[in-house]
Amino acid sequence: MTTQVIVLNGGSSSGKSGIVRCLQQVLPDPWLAFGVDSFVAALPARMHGSREGITFAADGGVHVGAAFRALDAAWTEGIAAMARAGARVVVDDVFLGGPASRQRWEKALAGLDVLWVGVRCDSTVAAGREIARGDRVGGMAASQAHLVHEGMRYDLEVDTTRTESLECARVIAARVGRG
Repeated sequence: MTTQVIVLNGGSSSGKSGIVRCLQQVLPDPWLAFGVDSFVAALPARMHGSREGITFAADGGVHVGAAFRALDAAWTEGIAAMARAGARVVVDDVFLGGPASRQRWEKALAGLDVLWVGVRCDSTVAAGREIARGDRVGGMAASQAHLVHEGMRYDLEVDTTRTESLECARVIAARVGRG
């Protein structure tokens, strides 16, 4: 079976988005990219900072409510439907719920060939990237760097602490090429 979906899980500022852009360049077929950041940006403004939506704590913590969860479930199912319709898809997510987050994706992607990739980055390096980006709540990168990987199992892991996005993408692409 040929890989239909690549799911990247890593903390904020770990380098997932850069890897996704590089994957789209190095993979021979066209791949669509969907990231949790785009999903959050697509939410109605009233859901940002709301109990039912998503809030970002001063320490970098993230809290989501029922309305967020319902829309997230629809987003996940929509991505799975695109893959089932023949699109190859790369997902950039942050598994704050650990194994439960993966199980949510496993349920939606059932029957598809999925490559599960852990994207690791030293918390200090990720925190430096977070500051450089300027668009994140301080502390997210450090608090998520290890949390998102707790209890997780992957087909492949890459570490962006000292490895460029392009090299990580090539390692992932080589795994996709082996089917």
